[in-house]
Amino acid sequence: MRLLSSLLSVFTIIIFLPAAVEAQSQSEVSRVAKALEWREIGPTIMGGRVSDLAVVESDPAVFYVGTATGGVWKTENSGITFNPIFDDQVTASIGDVTVAPSNSNVIWVGTGEPQNRQSSPWGNGVYRSTDAGLSWSHLGLANTHHISRIQVHPRDPDVAYVAAMGHLWGSNPERGVYRTNDGGQNWEQVLFVDENTGAIDLVMDPSDPQTLFAAMYQRQRKAWGFNGGGQGSGIYRTTDGGENWVELTEGLPEGEKGRIGLDVYRRNGNFLCALVEADARVPGQGFGQNSDRTVRNGVYCSMDRGQSWEHRSTTNNRPMYYSQIRIDPNDPERMYLGGSSMYRTSDGGRTFTPDAAADVHLDHHALWINPDNSDHMILGSDGGVSISWDRSDNWYQFRNLPLGQFYEIGVDMRDPYHVCGGLQDNGSWCAPSDTRSNQGIRTRDWYNVGSGDGFFTVMHPSNTSLMFAESQGGNLIRVNLETMERTRMRPIGRPDADDEMPELRWNWDTPVVLSSHDESTLYIGSNLLFRSSDLGQSFTAISGDLTWSVDRDTLSIMGVPGGSAQMSRNDGQSSYGNLTAIAESPLNEAVIYTGADDGRVHVTQDSGETWTDITDRLEGLPRYAYVTRIVASHGQDGEVFAAFDNHRNDDFNSYLYHSENFGQDWRRIGSGLPASSLNALAQHPDNAELLFVGNEVGVYVSADAGVTWVQMGSGLPTVPVDDIKIHPRENDLIIGTHGRGVWIIDDISPLEHLSTNVMVANAHIFPIRRATSFNPYTPQGWTPGIFAAPNPPSGARIRYHLSSDVEELELRVTDATGKLVRKLDAQVASGVHEVIWDLRLQLGSGEESAGGGLGPRVLPGAYIVELVTGADIVQSEVSVRMDPRVKIGRREL
Repeated sequence: MRLLSSLLSVFTIIIFLPAAVEAQSQSEVSRVAKALEWREIGPTIMGGRVSDLAVVESDPAVFYVGTATGGVWKTENSGITFNPIFDDQVTASIGDVTVAPSNSNVIWVGTGEPQNRQSSPWGNGVYRSTDAGLSWSHLGLANTHHISRIQVHPRDPDVAYVAAMGHLWGSNPERGVYRTNDGGQNWEQVLFVDENTGAIDLVMDPSDPQTLFAAMYQRQRKAWGFNGGGQGSGIYRTTDGGENWVELTEGLPEGEKGRIGLDVYRRNGNFLCALVEADARVPGQGFGQNSDRTVRNGVYCSMDRGQSWEHRSTTNNRPMYYSQIRIDPNDPERMYLGGSSMYRTSDGGRTFTPDAAADVHLDHHALWINPDNSDHMILGSDGGVSISWDRSDNWYQFRNLPLGQFYEIGVDMRDPYHVCGGLQDNGSWCAPSDTRSNQGIRTRDWYNVGSGDGFFTVMHPSNTSLMFAESQGGNLIRVNLETMERTRMRPIGRPDADDEMPELRWNWDTPVVLSSHDESTLYIGSNLLFRSSDLGQSFTAISGDLTWSVDRDTLSIMGVPGGSAQMSRNDGQSSYGNLTAIAESPLNEAVIYTGADDGRVHVTQDSGETWTDITDRLEGLPRYAYVTRIVASHGQDGEVFAAFDNHRNDDFNSYLYHSENFGQDWRRIGSGLPASSLNALAQHPDNAELLFVGNEVGVYVSADAGVTWVQMGSGLPTVPVDDIKIHPRENDLIIGTHGRGVWIIDDISPLEHLSTNVMVANAHIFPIRRATSFNPYTPQGWTPGIFAAPNPPSGARIRYHLSSDVEELELRVTDATGKLVRKLDAQVASGVHEVIWDLRLQLGSGEESAGGGLGPRVLPGAYIVELVTGADIVQSEVSVRMDPRVKIGRREL
C-alpha cells in the first residue's frame, strides 16, 4: 500500500506539473503585458460623437461631456482643457450625465448611448459620484443597456429618475422609468409598457418635481435592419413623483409612433414641446426619414401640461438618431432642434431654419442653453463640443478632445511611419507616429485624406506616396499623398436612393485588402469578392455570392416584416448579406478566406476558381453570427483564426475559433476573454503563437495561439477597440479605438521573445530596437488648450527581465572595444523593466557638461548593453544612427 501510495503521489505530480508550469507561464505573460505602456497619439482635430452635456449652472465654466464611446470628460475652465474622469470603469459608452441641482459634487451617469446606431455600444447601468467625478459607485440597472436621461430632484440629490431604453438588439423587461429615493441603493420600476418599449426622454416640471413627462419609444435593431416604432411609443405624465402615470394623447398623432424628444419651458411648467416621429418610411423613400414626405411628424406643443397638444411644424430630421428639442429658458418662442443641421425658430416652432450651427460639425445630439444668459450655449455633436456666445450665430469648436471613433487603421513604411484610419462621420486621417517636436504629436500633425464616414485605409508597402481610403458602402479612392489627387475606383457606381442594390450589396464597413504577394493586387468585397491586378483601375469578380443571400424584406423585427412600412425603416443598415472580412494567406497567395455579416464563411485554395463553404464546420457558433475578422496564419499553411460578433442577435459572448486545416475542423478558443463582442484580431508576423484581439473594453493578448488570454498593456482607458496592426519594421502594436483615437505600444519585443528559457533565466535583455539620435525643436505658439500627444522616449529603449529579486544590479553601455560609455540606473525587483538611454556619454568625475548635466551625444555605431547581476553578465547590442533626414558625414560629427 505504501508503494502504491508513493506511485500515486508521483503520478499526481507528473499530471499537475504541466498545469502548474502553464499557470506560471500565463502569470508571467500577464506581468510582461502589463509592463508595456500604451501611448496615445490623437487625433482631436475632428472630435467624436457626444451624447450629453451637464453644466454646473452656478459656475458654467465647469461642465461635463458624456460621449458615445469615449467616457466622461470634465472641464473647469470653459473648455480650455478637458480631463477624462471615467477611464477606469467597465464601459465607455455614455447616455446621460446629470449634475444634482442642489449639490454640484453629486454627478449621475447613465451608460449606454441611446442613439440607436448600428455601431452603438451598450452600457451597464447607472453610476454616481459624490466628489465631482473623482470617484464613482456603480448603482445597478446593468441590464438596461442604454440610458437616455436622468432627472434629479432639485432639492434632494438622492432622489433621481432614470429613463432606460433597454436592449437595442432584442427584447428584455429591464426598461422604462426607474426611481430611487436613496441615492441609487434601491430602484423601483415606476413606468413600464412592454419588453420592446423603453424610455427615450424624461423631463421634470421646473416648479413641481412631482410632475414628470416621459417619452416612451418602441424600437429594435437587427443585423439586417431597424424598426423604429410601434404602438408602445407615446408620452406619459406623472403628478405624484412616479406613483401613477397617464398617457397623453389629445392632439398627438394616433397609432404607431417612433422616437420622441421632450422639453419643458424653464419659467413655466405648463408649456412643453415634443418632437414626434409619426410617419412611417416605406421602401424607396431614401435614407432615414424624408422630411418632405412627413405629414404627422414634427413639433407638438402644449400649454396645459400635456393635456392637449398643437401640431406646429413637420420639421423632424432623421428622428431615430436625433429627436432633441430645446426651448430657450428665457424665451418660449425660440427653440432648437438637433439634426444633421441644427434648426432654430423664433416663432414658437411654426417655422424652422437649418442654420443654427452652420459653421461647426454636423449631427447634433446635445444642447445646453444658459438659463441666466441665452447667448451662452454649448453644443455636442459627432464632431465633439462647441460653444457660442451670440445665441448660435457663431460657434467655436474645441479641438482638444481625443474622441476619434476609428473603424479601421493602416500603417505605412515611412521613417517614422504614419498611421492612417477611417472615423465615424469624420472621414479618413493620417499622422506620424513620432515627430521631432518637443511638444509631441500635435493637432496640426494630422492631415485629411478622405471624406464621409471613413473606414479602411490601405497603405502601399513600397510607394509611400500611394494609399487607398474608403468611405461607407465600399466607396474606394486612391490617394496620391504628394499631390492629394484622389481617384474613385469602386467596382460599380453609387447605389439607388435607398443605398440598396440587390445584385451587389456593400457593407457599411466594406473590407479592402492589398495582397502581401503582389503590390498591384487589391481585393474588395460586396456580396461577391472582387480582385484588381492594377491597383484599382479595373476589377473582376472572382466569386459568386458568398453570403446566404437572404431577402431581408422577408425577415421580421418585433413581428413586422422588413418590407412593410416602419418608422425609420432600416436606418443605418444599407443592405444585408455582404462581406465583412477578407483574409489572404501570407504563405500562399491562392488561399483566400471570406466572412459575411450573415455569418457565412468560405475559403478558396485556387485564387477564386472554386470556393468551399466552411460555415457549418464551426461547431457551437450561433447561426448568422457576424464575421468580424479572419486571420490566415503566418505560421503554417492551412492555419486560420476567425472572430465573430453576435451582439446583433442580442448575444454578448465572445466567439473565437482556430483551424489548422483550411477551416475543415475548428476549435473554439478564448479562455480568459470577457463576455464581449470581438471587433479585431491580429497575429504577430514573426511569432505565430502571439495573438491580439480588440473588444468593447480594450485589448487582450495570447502567447499560446489563442488558448488563453490576458489584458494587454497599461494606461489604456476602457474603450472599444475596432482594429489592430503590428508594424512589420518597428514591431509596434497599434490600435484604432472607437472613441479615444489611436494608441501605440512601442516595440512589443518582450512579448514576441518571451519563452520558458527567458522566464527561468536569472536575467535577460530583450532585443533592443535601433535608436536614432536627433536634435528636437520647440515650436512656437503652444498653449494649454492645444492638444499634444507624447512622442516615444528619445534614445534607446532597454527592456530586461529578472526572474527574481536581486540585491545588486548594474546596467551599463560600452562601445565595441569594451570601453565604458554610460552607466544607467536600473531596478532590482523581479519582472520586466524599462530603461531609456538618452544616447549620451557618461560624465567623468569633475567633468563639465555641455548643459543640463548631460554628457555629449555618442557617435553613430554599434554599442553593447550589459546587465550584471552578481557573477552573471548578459549582453545585447544596440545600433545608434543619425536622424535619416540629416545629411552629414561621420567626420563632421
